[in-house]
Amino acid sequence: MKFGIIGSGSWATALAKILTDGENKINWWIRNTDTINYFQERNHNPHYLSKAYFEKEFITLSDSLHFVIDSSDVLVIAVPSAYIQDTFSSLNTDAFKNKKIISAVKGLLPGKNLLLSEYLSKEFAFPLKDYFAVLGPCHAEEISAEKLSYLTFSGIDTKMTAQLSSHFQTAYTNTVINSDIKGVQYAAVLKNIYALGAGIAHGLDYGDNFLSVYIANSANEMVRFLRKAKIDLHTTEDIINYAASVYLGDLLVTCYSLYSRNRTFGNMIGKGYSVKSAQLELNMVAEGYNASRCIFDINKKVKAEIPIAVNIYKILWDNLPAKEGFKNIESILV
Repeated sequence: MKFGIIGSGSWATALAKILTDGENKINWWIRNTDTINYFQERNHNPHYLSKAYFEKEFITLSDSLHFVIDSSDVLVIAVPSAYIQDTFSSLNTDAFKNKKIISAVKGLLPGKNLLLSEYLSKEFAFPLKDYFAVLGPCHAEEISAEKLSYLTFSGIDTKMTAQLSSHFQTAYTNTVINSDIKGVQYAAVLKNIYALGAGIAHGLDYGDNFLSVYIANSANEMVRFLRKAKIDLHTTEDIINYAASVYLGDLLVTCYSLYSRNRTFGNMIGKGYSVKSAQLELNMVAEGYNASRCIFDINKKVKAEIPIAVNIYKILWDNLPAKEGFKNIESILV
């Protein structure tokens, strides 16, 4: 089974490290030829997780997306959601035929409000049975440092999900199987919004006591949205463990960890940065920013009670002062 990695950011680099540490050969698409040349010369990504060293014998680097797709059986897509359409714009509609896809995307496509699975189905007629998702809770930096991490693999074909996940098991990674393919993707979107809010709260000088209440309420709100939206198509609601690591665990680590770019982005907003200034300062994509608008729009149809997410959306997109937004949030926490 030959894996292809699409993307060159920190999460793509972490997943490439896991696969090659397990002696899996990979094709790796990197858009920038200078980055490829540097990588081939020095065996590490100059821009992300630069301390992670790679063995050349397991990697074929290419700036040709068509080559990587054609040469791989399984494609790991690790491109920020905002760049998905641009990345795949040159592909024919049958480009992913007979492939397996593992999504490492934790956002919705801006403007379309689609999960990657929905976008691939619409634009490439890609079947959900061949689509899988890899999620946390884990940060790329801890993968790079080989600190024990757990990855959740989700797919409706549980046998294939288990087979794919086995290639990502190393001395420092354990894998968990899940069949709630749409639910886990939406949970990953929502936790980024709440983590961004946790950062805003920190920037506004709220303490740990408040943050614990905020996160507990966010977890409850996330479950409320998932149930109201009837996201899951393949398991029954009463057997989904929303306290599991892929739901609650990922929310916790993204809200608390200093590695979290969404938390960092939110912290700058709380301290008075404009959205534009925070984006320039961070110099990485904080998925929670666009996700807040996507979820706000989606919820017009779902009609779930999600006041925390709504106030975060208004802070980011409607110029609601952060202090006022969090005063609103204070009033609804239990």
